[in-house]
Amino acid sequence: MSTLHPTNVVPTDDLSTFADRHLGPSATDADKMLASIGLRSIDELLDAVVPAAIRMREPLALGDARSEVETLRRLRELANRNTVTTSMIGQGYANCVVPPVVLRNVMENPAWYTAYTPYQPEISQGRLEAVLNFQTMVADLTGMDLANASLLDEATAAAEAMALARRQSKSRSNRFLVDSGCHPQVLDVVRMRAEPLGIEVMVGDPATLLHEVANGSFGCLLAWPNTTGRITSAALVRTLSDRIHAGDGLVCVATDLLACVVLESPGSMGADVVVGSAQRFGVPLGFGGPHAGFMAVADAHKRALPGRLVGVSVDAAGRPALRLALQTREQHIRRDKATSNICTAQVLLAVMAGMYACWHGPEGLHRIAMHAYDSASVVAAGAMQAGLTLDNDTWFDTVTILAPGRADAIVGTALAGGVNLRLVDADRLGISCNETTTDADLSVVLHALGCSATLDSLRSAGLPSGIPNEMRRSVEILTHPVFRSYRTETEMLRYLRRLADRDLALDRTMIPLGSCTMKLNATAEMIPVTWPEFSDIHPFAPRAQWDGYATMIDELEKMLVEITGYDAVSLQPNAGSQGEYAGLLAIRAYHRSRGDVDRTVCLIPSSAHGTNAASAAMCGMRVVVVGCDENGNVDVDDLRAKVVLHSEKLSALMITYPSTHGVFEESIVDICALVHAAGGQVYLDGANFNALVGVAKPGHFGADVSHLNLHKTFCIPHGGGGPGVGPVCVKAHLAPFLPGHPAIDGTSSIASHSNEVIIGALTSAPYGSAGILPIPWTYITMMGPEGLRMATAMAILSANYIAHRLEGHFPVLYTGRHGRVAHECILDLRPLTQSTGISVDDVAKRLMDYGFHAPTMSFPVAGTLMVEPTESESLAELDRFCNAMIAIRAEVDCVVEGVWPADDNPLCRAPHPAEDVLSDSWARAYSRETAAYPLASLRKDKYWPPVSRIDGAFGDRNVVCSCPPPGSYG
Repeated sequence: MSTLHPTNVVPTDDLSTFADRHLGPSATDADKMLASIGLRSIDELLDAVVPAAIRMREPLALGDARSEVETLRRLRELANRNTVTTSMIGQGYANCVVPPVVLRNVMENPAWYTAYTPYQPEISQGRLEAVLNFQTMVADLTGMDLANASLLDEATAAAEAMALARRQSKSRSNRFLVDSGCHPQVLDVVRMRAEPLGIEVMVGDPATLLHEVANGSFGCLLAWPNTTGRITSAALVRTLSDRIHAGDGLVCVATDLLACVVLESPGSMGADVVVGSAQRFGVPLGFGGPHAGFMAVADAHKRALPGRLVGVSVDAAGRPALRLALQTREQHIRRDKATSNICTAQVLLAVMAGMYACWHGPEGLHRIAMHAYDSASVVAAGAMQAGLTLDNDTWFDTVTILAPGRADAIVGTALAGGVNLRLVDADRLGISCNETTTDADLSVVLHALGCSATLDSLRSAGLPSGIPNEMRRSVEILTHPVFRSYRTETEMLRYLRRLADRDLALDRTMIPLGSCTMKLNATAEMIPVTWPEFSDIHPFAPRAQWDGYATMIDELEKMLVEITGYDAVSLQPNAGSQGEYAGLLAIRAYHRSRGDVDRTVCLIPSSAHGTNAASAAMCGMRVVVVGCDENGNVDVDDLRAKVVLHSEKLSALMITYPSTHGVFEESIVDICALVHAAGGQVYLDGANFNALVGVAKPGHFGADVSHLNLHKTFCIPHGGGGPGVGPVCVKAHLAPFLPGHPAIDGTSSIASHSNEVIIGALTSAPYGSAGILPIPWTYITMMGPEGLRMATAMAILSANYIAHRLEGHFPVLYTGRHGRVAHECILDLRPLTQSTGISVDDVAKRLMDYGFHAPTMSFPVAGTLMVEPTESESLAELDRFCNAMIAIRAEVDCVVEGVWPADDNPLCRAPHPAEDVLSDSWARAYSRETAAYPLASLRKDKYWPPVSRIDGAFGDRNVVCSCPPPGSYG
């Protein structure tokens, strides 16, 4: 290790702790804030806000906080217990080289990893362009009309494709045909997602599926190439596609983007939907994630596309501008009628994959693809020279070899030489090549196979062909200039900087988003993520090679058990939506194991996140909405009535706590007891868990299951909208129903247990996005019990301070007892809008001119702003935000008083890019200075929005979701 690495620094008696650095307000500032709201201590604040019935008094049993140096040293010890071995396992994961310019300037750059989801597109133009590059790359390589802004991984993307086919197909059949050549984890997840929806999955090879089409199906999923490396005949794929279409079904294809560089595209063979993983495009293995899954579709299905979609529109001045299109980003607003519960994307990883294509360009990608193909052809030649038989007569980068009774020995010999191969079964092994495969690796493999020939002799004799001529790609790829312009590091570095400078991320300013918890992602937490011992481990590597991961995962699970009060945790869900789904599946399986198959009603308050209802629908549950009272709490009388009405069929209550309205409900214990008395289970949504850590434990006050958003409460960065991790925590009676995974414990969703309880994988990798789990482990270790409690307290204090400062300017909609809020507050702009016409959108856009990202708009109440300051913003930054909001309120008064017309004022025409302010045609009712510098402090540090307000309707009428001609950017 370098002597500059922090793990080699000798600890000193520094008086500051990590918690001191993480928490924004100093002790002196906290006293000032307490005094301003009429309180004397943190304990007095917590007593005033947190119900006594759930309030913890004892500290968390986590051990003392460790310094950054001590924590990184301990994590280095764990990392050293992992073995970085050359991986040729394949199965959907491939070693790759992360271009250093992308590694340092995207993955390790807070300008990229601290950005939020681009819901405010005017201040997100940089990452939107980067994601548009990704969409263009995917659509181009797959031969489809458009691609989304990424999904979570290949297996869940395949399951989403199945659901899309079911929705879009006109077939009355309930059968979905699946290629047995799909990766095992893909098969498992598809089966798992199909069962609650009553979809019949029929698995077989493509020839078998061709015969099954006559029996009816609403669609099929093909693998091209498949998990053994075989490339199904293009003629067979086209014939199967024609027959599926003739029966009103849809054709889905799981593919490999690098294979698409040299093979005919799935779109050219009749695919309607194409899915896969972009991992091998410059994203580390990370023991399974995070990686950008992708989905590309034909134009006819664009409005059914799950997840997010970046589209081209125009701003108020007619300039091209980017934004999220077609409302796919908010399908969960439709609640139980949603087409998916996905409300996120793997943005950071999609950006990396898109930049990988920009860096290498079509020529570079072709060289990389041919290197992988030629290496696999050497393996094929060596196997045949050794007298072995190939299981596949076509291949791109993967060869499966028949070695009756010898497969395990061959894998063992290769392992002794430092190479991991895939043991398929006792008679077959798989070997996958990639851009990192060297001649030394190939020599180890040939020796293990028993090949006596040298690499030179095999090559000179002529390598066998694995790609028939009719399957080779003939259409040019990646023709847009963005993939052909950045070949020097100087140009790529400047391009990345230009994009980053167009955005507002947490490295520039406070992002006060309610329910989204944008707080400090400390550098010490991020450092281990790119250590090779964590980033270069294959998710299906032999158990002995990831002992450090196993220990860290076990310790993190125990930390979360202690913090939540539950009994067991699964880290497999790789997003909050997946954690919700896993928790509800556990409840469903629990009821079914007891013979209660009719318990299908899920009660959900009207204030709940839309993903709650969408997840319940995906589990086959019927959603019944429970009303809220005038204080924003669950209407207990309405809940009681609906519990009685549905008592025989009650499965669960989903409740967010503290509530989505930003208050601690006093009746939470009684609510849990009421549901339990009727035989139901309580799902407590952990979206607001950062207001509970060290203060209350859901597992102790009545909840049965929660998901946690590690990307919110426990500091995994949002990365522009992803990655995330959404582990599910349960009480002991639900622990047997946590997700399994065939790669680890042998469970499979095809294995039925008593009363048809089915437990299988929910994501591609056993531990989901394991590569970023060092972040929450490090955060919890460095904060310690008191630091975690103080983080909760400071978040609550900061929210109450903001509510106090702003309530005379913008009414605070909901409060709990003593007039206090929890960790967030809702500012009610509805009266202002009614009296002045100034909308919540106007205030949000005007905040951009002040250098702020807006709070959450119109959720959970239309016409409001939900503000969450978090614990890591200083008093100075809190005041800066409050001053901006107060100044905006004064601007509203100018409209009321007639100083500015209702249709020509700095609010309704915000934001103001420099191009507008400097325009010779400026003829507005307010000055350029008012537009650009509404506060004097902005003269010292000004962020200029790159575009004015974007016309979303124009973008929806004129859907363009790939890179437009470069001249359109001016």
